Amino acid sequence: MLLYKPVRTPCVGICSTGIGDSVCRGCKRFAHEVIDWNAYTHEQRLIIAQRLEGYLSQVVQNMIEIVDENILLQQIKHQQILFKEEQNPYCWVFDLLRSGASQITDLKAYGLRLLPKWRGTPLTEIRDNIDRDFYALSCAYYERYIIPHFTEQS
Repeated sequence: MLLYKPVRTPCVGICSTGIGDSVCRGCKRFAHEVIDWNAYTHEQRLIIAQRLEGYLSQVVQNMIEIVDENILLQQIKHQQILFKEEQNPYCWVFDLLRSGASQITDLKAYGLRLLPKWRGTPLTEIRDNIDRDFYALSCAYYERYIIPHFTEQS
């Protein structure tokens, strides 16, 4: 029997699909993925989780560099930030910013550095930009690949 770690729901408790959004503004899943999550197989859930992780990592890397992953991990654990250790460390950065962007004064203490374009930008603004770009990537994928698929089936 094959044993694998279950894929936890990406839900962050801020669902906008109930008000008509095709892409959730909280977790960035598509409405049908939110609705059908409990019926999905492990493999289906993993595909969704990997897509979201890839988008989030890409967006964070456009703004922040991880200089020392060990320091980042130590700080996240010390600060008791909720995160998924199996994810790309750039996802941890977003979890960190979501939990305490307004309280962080020195990114170096977290093993992080802003990329030149973003230096001098408040971390709360960085966090909001990451969230906005992550949402934009999910929407673009939905519009490019999901909507045409649903249209073909109609």
